[in-house]
Amino acid sequence: MAWWKESVVYQIYPRSFFDTDGDGIGDLRGITAKLDYLQTLGADVIWLCPVYQSPNDDGGYDISDYRAIMAEFGTMADFDELLAEMHQRGMRLIMDLVVNHTSDEHPWFVEARKSKDNPFRDFYIWHPGKEGEPPNNWGSHFGGSAWKYDPGTEEYFLHLFSERQPDLNWENPRVREQVYDMMTFWLDKGVDGFRMDTINMLSKAPGFPEASARGSERYVLAEEHFLNGPRLLEYLREMHERVLSKYDVLTVGEAPGVSPELGVTYTHETEGVLSMIFQFEHMALDSDPSHPTPKWSKVPWSLAELKRITSRWQDALHGQGWNSLYLSNHDVPRLVSRFGNDRLYRVESAKLLATFLHTLQGTPYIYQGDEIGMTNVQFSSIEDYRDVDTLNFYREQVHQQGQSSAETLAMIHAKGRDNARTPMQWNTQPNAGFTTGTPWIRVNPSHTEINVEAALQDPDSIFWYYRELIRLRRTHPVIVSGRYDLILPDHPQVYAYTRTAEQQQLLVLLNFSLDTVTLPWPGELPSPSTQLLLANYLAPQQPEEHLTLRPYEARVYLTCLHGGDGLN
Repeated sequence: MAWWKESVVYQIYPRSFFDTDGDGIGDLRGITAKLDYLQTLGADVIWLCPVYQSPNDDGGYDISDYRAIMAEFGTMADFDELLAEMHQRGMRLIMDLVVNHTSDEHPWFVEARKSKDNPFRDFYIWHPGKEGEPPNNWGSHFGGSAWKYDPGTEEYFLHLFSERQPDLNWENPRVREQVYDMMTFWLDKGVDGFRMDTINMLSKAPGFPEASARGSERYVLAEEHFLNGPRLLEYLREMHERVLSKYDVLTVGEAPGVSPELGVTYTHETEGVLSMIFQFEHMALDSDPSHPTPKWSKVPWSLAELKRITSRWQDALHGQGWNSLYLSNHDVPRLVSRFGNDRLYRVESAKLLATFLHTLQGTPYIYQGDEIGMTNVQFSSIEDYRDVDTLNFYREQVHQQGQSSAETLAMIHAKGRDNARTPMQWNTQPNAGFTTGTPWIRVNPSHTEINVEAALQDPDSIFWYYRELIRLRRTHPVIVSGRYDLILPDHPQVYAYTRTAEQQQLLVLLNFSLDTVTLPWPGELPSPSTQLLLANYLAPQQPEEHLTLRPYEARVYLTCLHGGDGLN
């Protein structure tokens, strides 16, 4: 079995993890200093958000030099030390691969905009047009047009994200050669794989057709014209053949708008080009697609929909491809604030969500701070926010659309990316032990209650629960490879499923509600001739004729099948 199927990945946003030099910005040495903490947790793969040289317009996802380390994070020697220390501990490192776009300060783009006949001109996507009249109605993910006029050459360039992130032209084989060479550079250093940013946006529709209009929007996110485009699979197969097939690596592609059928194609056991993908269906559960700004909208999410989406992916990829399992990352709100209850049942619901992620088939991803139950932040002023997407949204809503500051901030409090980017909360000190200086973004005031120091001292903390989940996953093969089957599909509050292998069956019961729920036992549930493997409440009630689940209670039972001795 591939090593990454049995792994647990911990994602680090370096700017916010741990600062060793007092400049208020997390650094590589800070990660090295905390490797023992991560090893105690049990994570064996670390995914680093970008640490490359960047002007930092979009949190390092605007890269100006793919082979250099951003000075704020340290040096290449610091990186080499981090990698060596990880490998010494039996841990692996995957890097963020950002090759849909570069920074506008990358030497390729600096050259490209000098003249229309510059050798680097066709490294990017240009289109003729008059100033003020973009080539089409494509919108940027960060608001406004996806086209930026360049007065020097009197043409527009495409940027699906910030205007300082021009899209690379993957139609150009020279671009692909440069990317493959850069990937080889890092893999030869000993890096163990890549998380591939927006990887299914590389191929754009020929001719750049107009996007389907939605309401009165002037610019439309034209996903039908740049997601899973006509040459994407060709590019990924070439990348696999030229680079990835030569190394034993984990590759996970960020792939919004991918169906389970496409997921199988990309991650197929023998024919696939990636180890796994991040699909986004469940990330839209609490959004209103009819809202003028869907990703900023917030509506109550449906457990029935979560069951449907999860089951669809679990069923489709079983024995065919491989799932990634996540509910949080650097781009979305904190999972306990979004899918749990961060007020009355923060600890219980954080443990329930962890149970959900770690008992499905696939590779679980933990985002920094989730293992201690970090929550969303609610800054009262836009001045305290740093994310370019958030600042653009505020400016557009308040200064252009006339929405009140309070209404806009409420949307940012719920969905803003800075929720996940406030500094890691190590202890109760004024800056949460993150830095001795002034942090680049304010610390969440919750650090006085929610922090690593307190979690490590409490044997019933979320941290130790995560550690036990990781241990169980490594102890019981059924958790990694067992078949998933949904049970109680229509129950409005309980998500229940089994995982079945030859000699073991796992029964997972999750009460996603504020109510106490009673279930017939066994009734529609498998017979409980089993051991209670894990629960998020102390001294759980033993099942008799009925099974009672308290608010946000999670239980995992293990049954030995066919006379085996699988209960160990």
